[in-house]
Amino acid sequence: MSDDDVQTAPRSTLVSGDPMETPATSTLRTSLELVMVGVSDVDAAKRFYAEVLGWGCDHDVRVSDELRFVQVTPPGSGCSIAFGTGITPLRPGDQKGLQAVVPDVDAARADLLARGVECTGVDEMAWGRFAFFTDPDSNAWILQEVPARG
Repeated sequence: MSDDDVQTAPRSTLVSGDPMETPATSTLRTSLELVMVGVSDVDAAKRFYAEVLGWGCDHDVRVSDELRFVQVTPPGSGCSIAFGTGITPLRPGDQKGLQAVVPDVDAARADLLARGVECTGVDEMAWGRFAFFTDPDSNAWILQEVPARG
């Protein structure tokens, strides 16, 4: 294990600087970078995420008729989603509550609407402002604008 794989101390604060409810105890550095999504039509899902939403398509690899892997990444995100044929037991629409943080939920919502994506109005809550949309298979997404810390 290299020095890059270990933090000097477990994290006890949130990115905002607020204390964590339960501080981390592991010193192993871990980064969530890929979430699987079940889809019914790989080409239609690729069109939706890459062309309609405008996310980058990192990979589209067809190994055989039974195995295809597509990976797309939202702009600025350290985490991608993957879908395809033969890569996940998730059924189309199984993913609920995929959450992406945006700097301005009103602007993100306006962008989705301009791209032809149905999106809810903005919900105001104490822990942020939210808008919701689904992909063509009803996998559910949440856009969150984190409130300013003060």
